[in-house]
Parts: sequence; structure tokens; C-alpha cells
Amino acid sequence: MRTADGGARAAAPPRARGPDGGSPMGSERVEMRKRQVCAAQGPAASAPGPRGVGNRGPNACCFCWCCCCSCSCLTVRNQEEQRLRSASYELRTEDLPICEESPGPSLEEASAWAQSFDKLMLTPAGRNAFREFLRTEFSEENMLFWMACEELKKEANKTMIEEKARIIYEDYVSILSPREVSLDSRVRETINRSMAEPSPHIFDDAQLQIYTLMHRDSYPRFMNSALYKDLLRSLSEKAVEA
Repeated sequence: MRTADGGARAAAPPRARGPDGGSPMGSERVEMRKRQVCAAQGPAASAPGPRGVGNRGPNACCFCWCCCCSCSCLTVRNQEEQRLRSASYELRTEDLPICEESPGPSLEEASAWAQSFDKLMLTPAGRNAFREFLRTEFSEENMLFWMACEELKKEANKTMIEEKARIIYEDYVSILSPREVSLDSRVRETINRSMAEPSPHIFDDAQLQIYTLMHRDSYPRFMNSALYKDLLRSLSEKAVEA
């Protein structure tokens, strides 16, 4: 081939073609390479992997799945046990009578309560009035424990003794109880040893301690309380009207 000025132009070398004489060999290789790359990447990119331990989402716990599951189960179990325990204590509280059955006190009887704590505790009316006062001080469990011990002493059936002793222990002696009464370590240790074979008098020492505590601590405040003074005033007015 000649150029416009008459010179000769060198002919370009022929381009290599494939065996079938079609597209150039280089383009075919590039296209084949692209297909191989797409084939290798396609399934991994498009197919979702199985959901499991090795395929957790962004919110997965940093600890192993087994540990997380165990911790969650333990937390739920502990919460359920606490809920049931609280419900049991509430149920027992609801089952307790608000007061003992007794007629209202006379003026003479109520006035005698000021003479001694023993006279107050000897009558159901006195215990009811004192228990009402203890409720205002959030220490009603002392009277409830004392009354439960009195009931246990009247029991003769061995099975019932064991059952009542267990309930009293769980409600008033156990450190896990919300109504635990204040007892020294010596008395607690004696009770713990005796719980294997409880007797009607298993809580005698504990009952005496609580009785003494109410006598020294709560009884003087009850005598000076508005509750007791209002009761005396009401009984005096009734006596005058009669």
C-alpha cells in the first residue's frame, strides 16, 4: 500500500485468531477469565449460608452461643424462683387473720395493759391492739412468730408438727425470709440442729427472745401511742354514756 505522497506503507501484521477463525484469541481469553471469576464468586455471593453458630448476625453476643443461652436460662430461672417465693409469702400473709376472735376490751381490761406486758399478752384483745400497733411500725412479724409458736405447742400429730415447724422456720427464722425475726446466732444454730426432728418446743428459746424484745422495745412505745390513748378515751366515753 502506498501513501498519499507515493511512499510505501508497511503492512500491519495479521491479528491472531482463534482456531475457528472467529474472534481474536486475546478477547476470548479475557471473556473466559471473566466467566470463570463470576462462576467462582456467584454461589458464594448469592447463596445465603446456613444460620447457626458460625453465621450470627451483627447483634450476636461476643461470647459463645452456648454460654449466652445458659446465662439467659439461669437468669430467667432465678427470676421465676424469686417471683414464686414472693407469691408464696404474700399468700401466707393473706391467709393470716387480721386479728384474733375476741370481744372488744372493757375499760378495766384496757387499763390493766398498762400495768404489765404480761397482762397485755394474756388476752386476745390485748394482743390484737398490740399487733395493730406493731403493724404501724412494720414489726408485726414479731407477734405473728410468737403466735405461731403458741399454736405449734398445741400440736400433737408428728406429721403436723414437722410441717408447722418447717413453715415457721421458712417464714420467720430463715435469713431468706422477708419476715425474718431478730435472733442471736446461738439460738439459730440450736434451731438448725433440731430441724431434722422438730418438737413442739423447738422454738421456745427463740420465742422467749422475741417476747423479751417486744417487751423492752415496742411495749413502752405502745403505751405512749395515740392508738392506745384513743382506745382508752373511747372506752371511757362509752362507760360514761352507759
